[in-house]
Amino acid sequence: MQLVEIIKTIEEIAPPAAQASWDCSGLQVAAHRDCVTRLAVCLDPTPGSVDQALARGAQCILSHHPLSLKPTLPRQLDAWHEVLRLLLTADVPLYAAHTSLDVNADGPAGWLAQELALQDLCVLEPVAFNLAGSAAVKLGYGLAGNLPAPVTFLDLASRLAPFVDLRTATLSGPMPSAIKRIAYCTGSGSSLLEEAKKAGADIFITGDVKYHTALETDIPLLDAGHHSLEEEMMRRLATLLAVRLAPLDVFFVASASPMRPVVLP
Repeated sequence: MQLVEIIKTIEEIAPPAAQASWDCSGLQVAAHRDCVTRLAVCLDPTPGSVDQALARGAQCILSHHPLSLKPTLPRQLDAWHEVLRLLLTADVPLYAAHTSLDVNADGPAGWLAQELALQDLCVLEPVAFNLAGSAAVKLGYGLAGNLPAPVTFLDLASRLAPFVDLRTATLSGPMPSAIKRIAYCTGSGSSLLEEAKKAGADIFITGDVKYHTALETDIPLLDAGHHSLEEEMMRRLATLLAVRLAPLDVFFVASASPMRPVVLP
């Protein structure tokens, strides 16, 4: 399949024009090849994930996080240099769909709402962007919606457990009783806490919660981890692209969170 066709399909799901002003979504590393038979999808373009993708025959790699938000000269023998070496040696392009993917709640970023069958959805932080030749399109970060029936916190945790690694999860604020309306934002979304409250959420699920945010929250705030929420999002993006890009071979490269629980002997 032509590389331009693959990128076109990715950008229908994750429109570059909708990315945040500080972001660096899009083509990260160019390659000479224009025809691809295997596409790898991963969360982070780390040396380990890129090496694994190449070992499995990837001819193009799609990551969520960019290779770098502020690219610099490869003047150190670090992870940045190693990823460049791997990709340039193999002549494999790298594309990143970061906030361009996060902002499309109708896409894989909405996976938790789909899994929990949330109803009466609303976007926590709407954004608008212009497509050439068309009016402004509204997307946004984070979602809030109602469960079909109220659940306890333990019931909710058990429903999250098959998809989210809760070993390093934390709960801040009051202990929730009956949970009916859930707000969430994949990745690092604790800045949307006020929006979650305005949306009437009984609990807000996100990652990377800071100490003072946890200290001051007056609604239950579940930090499920940046990695867990977005790893599942990218897994589902790989499944979606396998359908949209058939017969292209699309596979997911799993990764582990850089944050590990401390287990004493």
